[in-house]
Amino acid sequence: MLTFLKLGGSLITDKDCPHTPRPETIRRLANEIVEAYESKSGSQLVIGHGSGSFGHVPAKKHGTRKGVHTETEWLGFLEVWHEARALNQIVLETLTEAGLPVVSLPPSAVISTENGKVKNWDPAPLRAALAAGLIPLIYGDVIFDTAQGGTILSTEELFFHLTPILSPKRILIAGIEHGVWQDYPARTILFRNITPASYPKISHSLRGSGSIDVTGGMLAKANSMVDLVDLNHELEVLIFSGNEPGLLAQALRGHYPGTLISCQS
Repeated sequence: MLTFLKLGGSLITDKDCPHTPRPETIRRLANEIVEAYESKSGSQLVIGHGSGSFGHVPAKKHGTRKGVHTETEWLGFLEVWHEARALNQIVLETLTEAGLPVVSLPPSAVISTENGKVKNWDPAPLRAALAAGLIPLIYGDVIFDTAQGGTILSTEELFFHLTPILSPKRILIAGIEHGVWQDYPARTILFRNITPASYPKISHSLRGSGSIDVTGGMLAKANSMVDLVDLNHELEVLIFSGNEPGLLAQALRGHYPGTLISCQS
């Protein structure tokens, strides 16, 4: 069974302090992945991660997601690329040190978009990595765009494009929130289940992000994942906290901490 796992930028970095990773958290998450991954024979995994305080800060400064045209904007594009790559190297090395067979496949090198939508992405390297028993690692990254010059794709957007191609059974999104809150930022009532049918009635209560997030925060996550489940009825999406030790391992083993988005109520 194939699972997509996202390690959120707010989880693996201090999103309010530029260029600040959370190395102990990343190591713990890596060990939880090892623990769960090795106990499930035949399971396959694609890991993605956000850019957190590495990529989002220069991306907001330069407006990279909205398009890249001038010399100054291209230098900003390059700055975002450097920051996203730097964080990916930290994640890659930590996962590798934990014993996971991870190979990084940078989106900026293999994807092109048109007006922010994926136009070209050859999935052959991803398929080959999975067939070889490896774990592909992708991440939110800058992308060359045929209409806008450049833009940014979030991990959720990468998952959205890959889902109909690779057909994962589950998408796990580990962040700092316990799930999708009914009353953010008070955080007292959690949505346990969301379906495409129920979502229009509750979407007005959702919010974006409390920190810098050029790709829209929780609201954008929920919107895209509900749409994805609506297009792929067998898919389950779980949004949960990776901050609480043990929850990632539980989720990888098939449990349901947090908020479940599916077609079944």
